[in-house]
Amino acid sequence: MGDIHGNIWEITHLELVFRMILAVVLGGSIGIEREWSNHAAGFRTHILVCLGSATIMLLSIYGFSQFVNETNVRVDPARLAAQVISGIGFLGAGAIMRNGNMVKGLTTAASVWVVAGIGLCVGSGFYMGAFLSTCLVLISLYVLNKWEKHMLLHRRPQEVELEIVDYPGALGRIASTLGEHEIQIANVKMRQGEESAGENNIPTMHICFSLKINKQEKLLIACERISEMEFVLAMEASNFQMQKKQIMNSQGGSIVI
Repeated sequence: MGDIHGNIWEITHLELVFRMILAVVLGGSIGIEREWSNHAAGFRTHILVCLGSATIMLLSIYGFSQFVNETNVRVDPARLAAQVISGIGFLGAGAIMRNGNMVKGLTTAASVWVVAGIGLCVGSGFYMGAFLSTCLVLISLYVLNKWEKHMLLHRRPQEVELEIVDYPGALGRIASTLGEHEIQIANVKMRQGEESAGENNIPTMHICFSLKINKQEKLLIACERISEMEFVLAMEASNFQMQKKQIMNSQGGSIVI
Protein backbone atom coordinates (compact mmCIF):
# COMPACT_ATOMS: atom_id res chain seq x y z
CA MET A 1 0.00 0.00 0.00
CA GLY A 2 2.92 2.31 0.75
CA ASP A 3 4.37 1.82 -2.74
CA ILE A 4 1.07 2.66 -4.43
CA HIS A 5 0.63 5.71 -2.26
CA GLY A 6 4.17 6.82 -2.99
CA ASN A 7 3.75 6.48 -6.79
CA ILE A 8 0.81 8.84 -6.78
CA TRP A 9 2.79 11.72 -5.33
CA GLU A 10 6.10 11.15 -7.12
CA ILE A 11 7.24 11.97 -10.66
CA THR A 12 10.44 11.13 -12.52
CA HIS A 13 12.69 13.84 -13.90
CA LEU A 14 12.06 12.61 -17.44
CA GLU A 15 8.29 12.90 -17.02
CA LEU A 16 8.73 16.35 -15.49
CA VAL A 17 10.79 17.55 -18.46
CA PHE A 18 8.30 16.02 -20.91
CA ARG A 19 5.33 17.79 -19.35
CA MET A 20 7.01 21.18 -19.32
CA ILE A 21 8.21 20.88 -22.92
CA LEU A 22 4.76 19.72 -23.99
CA ALA A 23 3.26 22.79 -22.32
CA VAL A 24 5.63 24.99 -24.35
CA VAL A 25 4.70 23.23 -27.61
CA LEU A 26 0.92 23.33 -27.08
CA GLY A 27 0.88 26.91 -25.79
CA GLY A 28 3.20 28.04 -28.58
CA SER A 29 1.04 26.43 -31.26
CA ILE A 30 -1.89 28.61 -30.20
CA GLY A 31 0.34 31.64 -29.74
CA ILE A 32 1.64 31.36 -33.31
CA GLU A 33 -1.89 31.88 -34.65
CA ARG A 34 -2.36 34.95 -32.47
CA GLU A 35 1.07 36.30 -33.45
CA TRP A 36 0.31 35.70 -37.14
CA SER A 37 -2.92 37.67 -36.75
CA ASN A 38 -0.96 40.50 -35.09
CA HIS A 39 -2.76 40.44 -31.75
CA ALA A 40 -1.57 41.81 -28.43
CA ALA A 41 -0.86 38.47 -26.71
CA GLY A 42 1.20 36.43 -29.17
CA PHE A 43 3.67 33.57 -29.37
CA ARG A 44 5.81 34.16 -26.28
CA THR A 45 2.89 35.26 -24.11
CA HIS A 46 0.97 32.05 -24.72
CA ILE A 47 4.08 29.95 -24.12
CA LEU A 48 4.75 31.64 -20.80
CA VAL A 49 1.12 31.31 -19.67
CA CYS A 50 0.93 27.62 -20.57
CA LEU A 51 4.34 26.82 -19.10
CA GLY A 52 3.63 28.81 -15.96
CA SER A 53 0.30 27.12 -15.31
CA ALA A 54 1.86 23.69 -15.96
CA THR A 55 4.66 24.48 -13.50
CA ILE A 56 2.17 25.58 -10.85
CA MET A 57 0.14 22.41 -11.42
CA LEU A 58 3.26 20.28 -11.04
CA LEU A 59 4.12 22.18 -7.87
CA SER A 60 0.62 21.69 -6.53
CA ILE A 61 0.72 17.90 -7.07
CA TYR A 62 4.34 16.97 -6.47
CA GLY A 63 5.96 19.96 -4.75
CA PHE A 64 4.60 19.10 -1.31
CA SER A 65 4.84 15.30 -1.52
CA GLN A 66 7.17 15.18 1.50
CA PHE A 67 4.29 16.39 3.68
CA VAL A 68 1.73 13.81 2.50
CA ASN A 69 2.28 11.43 5.39
CA GLU A 70 2.13 14.17 8.02
CA THR A 71 -0.84 13.74 10.36
CA ASN A 72 -2.02 17.36 10.40
CA VAL A 73 -1.47 18.10 6.70
CA ARG A 74 -4.15 17.80 4.04
CA VAL A 75 -2.80 17.82 0.49
CA ASP A 76 -5.14 19.31 -2.14
CA PRO A 77 -3.65 19.18 -5.68
CA ALA A 78 -6.38 21.48 -7.02
CA ARG A 79 -5.74 24.36 -4.61
CA LEU A 80 -3.03 26.15 -6.60
CA ALA A 81 -4.76 25.28 -9.88
CA ALA A 82 -7.85 27.17 -8.75
CA GLN A 83 -5.73 30.26 -8.14
CA VAL A 84 -4.34 30.05 -11.68
CA ILE A 85 -7.82 30.06 -13.23
CA SER A 86 -8.90 33.12 -11.27
CA GLY A 87 -5.57 34.94 -11.43
CA ILE A 88 -5.03 34.70 -15.19
CA GLY A 89 -7.74 37.32 -15.68
CA PHE A 90 -5.29 40.21 -15.36
CA LEU A 91 -3.52 39.13 -18.57
CA GLY A 92 -6.83 38.79 -20.39
CA ALA A 93 -7.90 42.25 -19.25
CA GLY A 94 -4.66 43.68 -20.62
CA ALA A 95 -5.42 42.26 -24.08
CA ILE A 96 -8.88 43.87 -24.29
CA MET A 97 -8.99 47.32 -25.88
CA ARG A 98 -11.93 49.64 -26.42
CA ASN A 99 -12.05 52.04 -29.34
CA GLY A 100 -15.32 53.97 -29.32
CA ASN A 101 -18.11 51.45 -29.72
CA MET A 102 -15.69 48.72 -30.82
CA VAL A 103 -14.19 46.27 -28.32
CA LYS A 104 -11.15 44.30 -29.48
CA GLY A 105 -9.09 41.61 -27.84
CA LEU A 106 -11.84 39.45 -26.35
CA THR A 107 -10.81 36.41 -28.41
CA THR A 108 -7.16 36.85 -27.46
CA ALA A 109 -8.11 37.18 -23.79
CA ALA A 110 -10.14 33.99 -24.05
CA SER A 111 -7.25 32.17 -25.75
CA VAL A 112 -4.90 33.17 -22.90
CA TRP A 113 -7.41 31.83 -20.38
CA VAL A 114 -7.78 28.55 -22.31
CA VAL A 115 -4.00 28.18 -22.63
CA ALA A 116 -3.77 28.39 -18.84
CA GLY A 117 -6.23 25.49 -18.65
CA ILE A 118 -4.18 23.52 -21.18
CA GLY A 119 -1.10 24.07 -19.05
CA LEU A 120 -2.93 22.75 -16.00
CA CYS A 121 -3.97 19.67 -18.00
CA VAL A 122 -0.38 19.01 -19.06
CA GLY A 123 0.95 19.58 -15.56
CA SER A 124 -1.50 17.09 -14.10
CA GLY A 125 -0.80 14.49 -16.80
CA PHE A 126 -4.21 14.80 -18.46
CA TYR A 127 -2.70 14.61 -21.96
CA MET A 128 -5.84 13.70 -23.89
CA GLY A 129 -7.64 16.77 -22.59
CA ALA A 130 -4.66 18.99 -23.39
CA PHE A 131 -4.30 17.76 -26.97
CA LEU A 132 -8.04 17.84 -27.65
CA SER A 133 -8.39 21.33 -26.21
CA THR A 134 -5.44 22.60 -28.29
CA CYS A 135 -6.92 21.19 -31.50
CA LEU A 136 -10.35 22.69 -30.80
CA VAL A 137 -8.84 26.08 -29.93
CA LEU A 138 -6.86 26.15 -33.19
CA ILE A 139 -9.97 25.20 -35.15
CA SER A 140 -11.93 27.96 -33.41
CA LEU A 141 -9.26 30.61 -33.97
CA TYR A 142 -8.39 29.79 -37.57
CA VAL A 143 -11.15 27.85 -39.34
CA LEU A 144 -14.17 29.34 -37.58
CA ASN A 145 -12.66 32.82 -37.86
CA LYS A 146 -12.69 32.58 -41.65
CA TRP A 147 -16.22 31.15 -41.62
CA GLU A 148 -17.44 33.91 -39.31
CA LYS A 149 -15.98 36.64 -41.50
CA HIS A 150 -17.63 35.12 -44.56
CA MET A 151 -21.03 34.72 -42.89
CA LEU A 152 -21.10 38.16 -41.25
CA LEU A 153 -19.51 40.10 -44.10
CA HIS A 154 -22.73 41.85 -45.08
CA ARG A 155 -24.03 42.29 -41.53
CA ARG A 156 -21.07 44.07 -40.02
CA PRO A 157 -20.71 47.75 -40.85
CA GLN A 158 -17.67 48.65 -42.92
CA GLU A 159 -15.74 51.68 -41.73
CA VAL A 160 -14.38 54.25 -44.18
CA GLU A 161 -12.38 57.26 -42.98
CA LEU A 162 -11.93 60.42 -45.02
CA GLU A 163 -9.69 63.44 -44.68
CA ILE A 164 -11.29 66.27 -46.64
CA VAL A 165 -11.08 70.02 -47.07
CA ASP A 166 -13.85 71.70 -45.08
CA TYR A 167 -15.80 72.46 -48.24
CA PRO A 168 -19.51 73.53 -48.27
CA GLY A 169 -21.68 70.67 -49.50
CA ALA A 170 -18.85 68.12 -49.35
CA LEU A 171 -20.65 65.80 -46.95
CA GLY A 172 -23.80 65.89 -49.11
CA ARG A 173 -21.87 64.93 -52.25
CA ILE A 174 -20.23 62.00 -50.48
CA ALA A 175 -23.56 60.80 -49.07
CA SER A 176 -25.19 61.07 -52.49
CA THR A 177 -22.43 59.02 -54.09
CA LEU A 178 -22.82 56.29 -51.47
CA GLY A 179 -26.59 56.30 -51.94
CA GLU A 180 -26.26 55.94 -55.71
CA HIS A 181 -24.39 52.67 -55.12
CA GLU A 182 -26.99 51.35 -52.63
CA ILE A 183 -24.68 51.85 -49.67
CA GLN A 184 -26.44 52.75 -46.44
CA ILE A 185 -24.79 55.06 -43.90
CA ALA A 186 -25.25 53.58 -40.43
CA ASN A 187 -23.25 56.18 -38.49
CA VAL A 188 -21.11 59.26 -39.12
CA LYS A 189 -18.41 60.75 -36.88
CA MET A 190 -16.76 64.09 -37.67
CA ARG A 191 -13.96 66.08 -36.08
CA GLN A 192 -11.80 68.99 -37.07
CA GLY A 193 -8.65 68.05 -38.97
CA GLU A 194 -5.25 68.48 -37.33
CA GLU A 195 -3.65 70.22 -40.31
CA SER A 196 -4.75 72.77 -42.88
CA ALA A 197 -4.57 72.27 -46.64
CA GLY A 198 -3.08 74.50 -49.32
CA GLU A 199 -1.31 77.83 -49.16
CA ASN A 200 -4.40 79.56 -47.75
CA ASN A 201 -4.51 77.23 -44.73
CA ILE A 202 -7.98 75.98 -45.54
CA PRO A 203 -9.29 73.93 -42.57
CA THR A 204 -9.68 70.19 -43.00
CA MET A 205 -12.14 67.70 -41.53
CA HIS A 206 -11.85 64.03 -40.55
CA ILE A 207 -14.98 61.96 -41.24
CA CYS A 208 -15.58 58.33 -40.26
CA PHE A 209 -18.47 56.50 -41.96
CA SER A 210 -19.97 53.22 -40.75
CA LEU A 211 -21.53 51.69 -43.86
CA LYS A 212 -23.83 48.79 -44.60
CA ILE A 213 -23.09 47.26 -47.98
CA ASN A 214 -24.49 44.48 -50.14
CA LYS A 215 -21.48 43.95 -52.40
CA GLN A 216 -17.85 44.89 -51.98
CA GLU A 217 -17.62 45.79 -55.64
CA LYS A 218 -20.12 48.62 -55.19
CA LEU A 219 -18.15 50.00 -52.26
CA LEU A 220 -14.94 49.87 -54.31
CA ILE A 221 -16.55 51.83 -57.15
CA ALA A 222 -18.02 54.35 -54.70
CA CYS A 223 -14.63 54.82 -53.03
CA GLU A 224 -13.00 55.42 -56.40
CA ARG A 225 -15.55 58.10 -57.26
CA ILE A 226 -15.24 59.76 -53.86
CA SER A 227 -11.43 59.76 -54.05
CA GLU A 228 -11.66 61.70 -57.34
CA MET A 229 -13.57 64.56 -55.69
CA GLU A 230 -11.46 67.71 -55.53
CA PHE A 231 -11.88 68.22 -51.76
CA VAL A 232 -10.84 64.67 -50.73
CA LEU A 233 -7.28 64.53 -49.40
CA ALA A 234 -7.09 60.92 -48.20
CA MET A 235 -9.31 57.89 -47.65
CA GLU A 236 -8.83 54.76 -45.60
CA ALA A 237 -11.09 51.69 -45.57
CA SER A 238 -10.97 48.84 -43.06
CA ASN A 239 -12.56 45.46 -42.30
CA PHE A 240 -12.60 44.35 -45.91
CA GLN A 241 -10.26 43.62 -48.78
CA MET A 242 -10.18 45.65 -51.95
CA GLN A 243 -8.42 44.84 -55.19
CA LYS A 244 -6.58 48.17 -55.45
CA LYS A 245 -3.99 49.07 -52.87
CA GLN A 246 -3.68 52.76 -53.70
CA ILE A 247 -5.66 55.09 -55.94
CA MET A 248 -4.33 58.58 -56.59
CA ASN A 249 -6.95 61.26 -57.01
CA SER A 250 -6.73 64.35 -59.17
CA GLN A 251 -5.51 66.58 -56.31
CA GLY A 252 -2.65 64.35 -55.22
CA GLY A 253 -4.56 62.72 -52.37
CA SER A 254 -4.59 58.99 -51.97
CA ILE A 255 -6.89 56.18 -50.96
CA VAL A 256 -5.07 53.68 -48.79
CA ILE A 257 -6.57 50.20 -48.34
